[in-house]
Amino acid sequence: MLNKEFPVHNVVIRPATPEDAAEMLALYTPYVLETTVTSEYDPPSLEEFEGRIRTFSAKMPWLCCELDGEIVGYGYASPHRTRAGYQWSCETSIYTKMGFQRLGIATALYKSLFELLTYQGYYSIYVGITSPNPKSMKFHMAMGFSRMGAYQSSMYKFGRWRDVIWMGKTLRPHYGEPQPTLLFPDIKDGPFCQMILEQAKYLIQPKEETT
Repeated sequence: MLNKEFPVHNVVIRPATPEDAAEMLALYTPYVLETTVTSEYDPPSLEEFEGRIRTFSAKMPWLCCELDGEIVGYGYASPHRTRAGYQWSCETSIYTKMGFQRLGIATALYKSLFELLTYQGYYSIYVGITSPNPKSMKFHMAMGFSRMGAYQSSMYKFGRWRDVIWMGKTLRPHYGEPQPTLLFPDIKDGPFCQMILEQAKYLIQPKEETT
């Protein structure tokens, strides 16, 4: 576990691999069991989680953030809809390890995703936020999202029906006929991706605790 009383010496943002699945699943599990951030009731198996990484990263970015060798956050994009007309839109999710919020991890991951998805040729990003969650709403507005609408009483968890608020962000103007999107594996080892991930890590600024 990172000792947050001292500045972090090594920050890395990189593409996730199936070999990261166990550590990332451990990060995700408390969100399933303790929060309404995700609609899942039970954590996925390790095999299922590995499959998610393989499936999503075959087309779109799945990134993880390491602080001193420990994965403390991850973010990814997935298709918004599967039919052809929606292929230039996607959904995004960001998870930060419990106890490591407010260090800039989510901001760094989101900004990396924005740049990479724009480069790939995507036009719009959408995110569903289980209500109430004013902190997430405020954060997404600061990241350039705007409220699009809500699926009212569409999710049931922890003994209560809940609205899911949808927010959206435009990555590029919707003019003309779109070109086919690039696959993430075709750019993840290239100089543009490496530059974006290297720049993003400087957005993470762990704070020294004062007494």
